[in-house]
Amino acid sequence: MEHRIIDQQLDLLRDKLLLLGGTTEAALERAMRSLTARDSDLAREVLEGDKIIDQMELDIDRFSVEILALQQPAAHDLRFVISVAKITPILERIADHAGSIAEAALILNDEPELKKYIDLPLMAENAAEMLRTALDAFTSEDAAASRRVIEQDKVIDKCYHRVFDELITMMIDNPVTTASAAHLLFVAKHLERIGDYVKDICELNVYLTEAAFIKHSPRLEAA
Repeated sequence: MEHRIIDQQLDLLRDKLLLLGGTTEAALERAMRSLTARDSDLAREVLEGDKIIDQMELDIDRFSVEILALQQPAAHDLRFVISVAKITPILERIADHAGSIAEAALILNDEPELKKYIDLPLMAENAAEMLRTALDAFTSEDAAASRRVIEQDKVIDKCYHRVFDELITMMIDNPVTTASAAHLLFVAKHLERIGDYVKDICELNVYLTEAAFIKHSPRLEAA
């Protein structure tokens, strides 16, 4: 009976994490759409929705502590709860970056648009895809998929450097764009950091599945 109860609780914990992940992904998508579609009302909705994400994080934290205290999980179950406890604040931080993008949109939407925001939508699409795949890999405990997502972050990094170079050139060639271009540089950095956070999630996925720590490891391939 005890084993059945903890299984039910772990399933519920997983569901709570996936709901938080989906809400975070939606916040990112809406934040970028508020920028590219110049929709300030949508940007304000993203900022307001951050309160919901914060509450979801607290709920998962409390439930994780309850499982650890009352069920005393061991081995794989313990790694699962630890992984959830570590992934939850990562998702909250990703949502914070989405909120920062929405804040930038509120400023930029009142200014002339700069070149359709260059490669920022591509960066956002890649970041959202990485997050979806990382959460799917967590659900299926697929370490190989997690490693592939880690490699995928290189695409976002390349986009970031390209955006950075283009915006710096724009500011030099046309100083009147400096303020708006600087805000876009911050947006690009937020997206680059989201990619890094998704990598952190994937490293925890590998820890869950293989009980192996790969953070800072020069080799990510399966043993």
